[in-house]
Amino acid sequence: MKKIRIYMLCIVFTFSFSFVVKANYTSEEFQESLFEIGYKSIYEAINEGNEHFNQEIALPVQLPPVAFTHSFGRFDNLDGDVNDKYDIEYVNKDTPQNHYKISIQPVKYGMDFRDNHIDQKIKLDDGNEAIYSTKAVNGFNLLVFERDKFQYILSVDKRISDIATSDILVEIANSIK
Repeated sequence: MKKIRIYMLCIVFTFSFSFVVKANYTSEEFQESLFEIGYKSIYEAINEGNEHFNQEIALPVQLPPVAFTHSFGRFDNLDGDVNDKYDIEYVNKDTPQNHYKISIQPVKYGMDFRDNHIDQKIKLDDGNEAIYSTKAVNGFNLLVFERDKFQYILSVDKRISDIATSDILVEIANSIK
């Protein structure tokens, strides 16, 4: 329960900070505001995570079929290993509902889900089971699965759930090689 609350707070803060924009905010200003709060290029952040975990973190090659204007990442290496994780976010500065996030952390520190938060259990192509939830995090639909000792959480804004369906999230999960 505590892990779910922490994850919910992270999403709320990320969403809040990412979309406090003025009407004529340029792409450059938008990007700079994200870099000021610790985000960087996806590749810089993934390299930090690879070094920290001494393991290459595999990423999906597919994205939800919506338009994104920006992508960025952040590796959080907090005190101890419990909260160390890697986040990738895709957003559209002009269409806030186009928001997709990938969170990756070691399985041993991953989120646990109560049965009442699980909408569906889905078998992935690699044989692993994924959990699909529309209830665990307010405002987001999640697909959660494990691969190579990491827990992956794919989250998409509920407002685009008619486009980024559970089937699309499963396709994205299966695109990790």
